[in-house]
Order: sequence, then C-alpha cells, then structure tokens
Amino acid sequence: MSPTPGKHFFVSILATLVSATLTSAAEIHVSDPDALAAAMRKVSKGDTIILQDGVWADARLLVRAHGTAEKPITIKAQTPGRVILTGDSRIAVAGEYIVVDGLWFQDPAGTESIVLRTGVRELGNDCRITNCAVLNDLPAAENKDSSRFISVYGSRHRIDHCYLAGKTTEGPTVVVWLAEGHEAAHRIDHNHFGPRQRLGRNGGETIRVGDSKTSMLSAACVLEHNLFEKCDGEAECISNKSCGNVYRHNRFSGVSGTLTLRHGNGCRVEHNVFLGDGARGAGGVRVIGEDHVITGNHFEDLTGDDERSAMCFMLGVPNSPVNLYFQVKRATVSGNTFLNCKHNILIGMKGDRNATLPPLETSIVNNFVQTNRAEAFEINCDLSGVTMKDNQTGRTRPESITPPAAPETAGPTWRN
Repeated sequence: MSPTPGKHFFVSILATLVSATLTSAAEIHVSDPDALAAAMRKVSKGDTIILQDGVWADARLLVRAHGTAEKPITIKAQTPGRVILTGDSRIAVAGEYIVVDGLWFQDPAGTESIVLRTGVRELGNDCRITNCAVLNDLPAAENKDSSRFISVYGSRHRIDHCYLAGKTTEGPTVVVWLAEGHEAAHRIDHNHFGPRQRLGRNGGETIRVGDSKTSMLSAACVLEHNLFEKCDGEAECISNKSCGNVYRHNRFSGVSGTLTLRHGNGCRVEHNVFLGDGARGAGGVRVIGEDHVITGNHFEDLTGDDERSAMCFMLGVPNSPVNLYFQVKRATVSGNTFLNCKHNILIGMKGDRNATLPPLETSIVNNFVQTNRAEAFEINCDLSGVTMKDNQTGRTRPESITPPAAPETAGPTWRN
C-alpha cells in the first residue's frame, strides 16, 4: 500500500510551482525609447521586449543586457516590418545573447543604424540581428560623411535574413571591426544585399571584414548563402581584410565588382556563383596574399577586365606595407567553372607601380574554362611558381554545367 503524501510534500510542490511562475519569461510591451530604457532596467533572462508597431522617428535605442544561450533576451517588432525607424534612429547592443528581430530602418540619416556595442569597452558577444531591413530610397545627399548600415564588434554574432539596400554615402554597408584578443567568429548568412549605386571612389564596399591595420588578425568569419544584387558601390563588393574567413554558397547577380581578398591570409572562397547579368564591370575573385583556397565556384557572363576579371592574381610589392599588395603564395584554385566571360583568369595584374612579385607555390588545377570570348589564361608575369594542370578548355558550354539555384531564403520573410 502506497503511503499517503504528507503536508511537506504538498508544500514542496506548491513552492516549486510558485518558483516556476516567478521565473517564467515575460513579455514587455513598449511604445517609445523611454519605455524601452525603463524595460531594460528590469529585464531578465528569457524575456521578450516587444516594440509597438508604428513610425519611430530619430529613435536612439540602447540595449545592454545579459541573456544565455538557452534564455536569450529578445527585442522584436510587434509585427515584423511594421516598426519603422526613420531619421537619425539607431539601435546599439551590448552584452550577451540578445536577439533583435523584425525592425525596419527607412532612409537612415545617422552614422550607424545597427551597432553591436554601446561604447568602446562595451561590446556585444553571441548576439543576433535577424529578419531586419535597412533601406534607403532617397537620392545621394550632399553630405559626404562616412556611414555604415551595420557595424559589428565583439565575437560570435549572427546577422541573418536581413535586407540591406540603397546606400549612397561613403563607407561599407556592413563592416566587421577587429581587435587584438577578440576573434570575431561571426556568421553572416541568408541576407539579401540589394542595389547600391556607384560611389565613384574608394569606400563603397558592401561588406568589409577587418581593415588594413588589423588585417593579420584571425577573424574566422563565415559568410554564406547570401544574395548580392547590383551592389555596384566600388570594385570591391566584398573586401576581405583579415585572416581565416570563409565565403561559401553566396550568389552575386549583376554586381559591378568582385570578391576581393585584399589583405589577410588563409581564406576559403568556395561554391559561390558569380553571374554578370549584363552588368558593366562584373567580376569574380581577386587574389592577394597567402594560403587562400578558391574551389568549386561558378563564373558566368562576367564582363569585367583587369582587376575585375573573372579571376585575377595581383603582383606583390617587395616588403609591402600592410596597405599595399602582399605576394600571392600557396594559393589553390581548383574545380571552378568559367563560362562566357570576357576575361577569364588573369595572372600578374599590376596594382601598384612597385608591384613585381609573381605568385609562388600556387596551383591552378582541374578547372573548366570556356574560350569562346577569351583565352583561358592571360599571363603578365613569370609562371615558374605556378602549377597548371588538368584544366579543360572548350569553345562550347557543356550541357551538364548549370549554375546552382539562388538562395531561396535570403532576406526577411516579411518582405516576400
């Protein structure tokens, strides 16, 4: 016969239920920046702060909080895409495990729309910006100040399913900032980078990972499954300026520029698709530095030449300072396909008058190059340091080769 539960048993169960109720996640609704600030002072792990639908003009949102992987703190729109931040609006995030979801910045006028820090020493780690948009529909302004749509500091953030388009001012659309002792290790995935008009000078990158001063640091970022469409700001659509990054399964459609391994070593460029789509100056991959791997990419109908060729190896500068051109060493280029490109593989492009060093210990193997518009290789330097073998060429396109499909989930779901 089972014993009858005693008084202490029921008291224990009641205490457990009360404790669970008191520690359950809360939903906090706010209607303006002041209400958000008040909510942040009492937020707990696992809570969700919901921003009321409507236009938030010149809203300065400051988020400092500490969630956990199991109980993140979420700042989200009441309805994704209907919290519209205008003018000099900005959200600054610092702490750990914070999710920002569903915000729309329209015609931003400030220096940064989304920044993952709240001060020089107050960085964010393990945070996520998802399902958001930053969109400018205004013509280029007379203001020449540099700005960014998103500035990423700290470590292990994720930027995903966002739409970023229309930037007209100087400065990258997205910039990853690096510092000693903080390996970035961010993931930037499934975003739609929409049209960006020509800037007419340097500083119009869509994404820059690092800068010249920090280019020898390991960033270890992964950029994957993104769609780049008509991102024409300058010659470098993506400017890699750090080490150990991976660029994979991205699609470049009608982009008048290239994925440029500008500074830094040991990066991988794999299984991306570069389609000219009639754009003038559409390019592929530009190679500078050491130990890069470029494999399994698809280049088609690209119209660029020189630095914007489908693939371009730059000459190195002897004893190069960090802001010029390091010699290409130990690059591996394999399994890529080049179809109907105006210029296919250029080896020995001179980007500086002192650049004289050809690639060393570099292998270009097992690629297919269609030669109906141009020769497979354009050689402007000594090739003794380059191994080329098992590459196939032909004037006709093999029927078996088709470009991979575009990412189906790039950008916010509420825009579809």
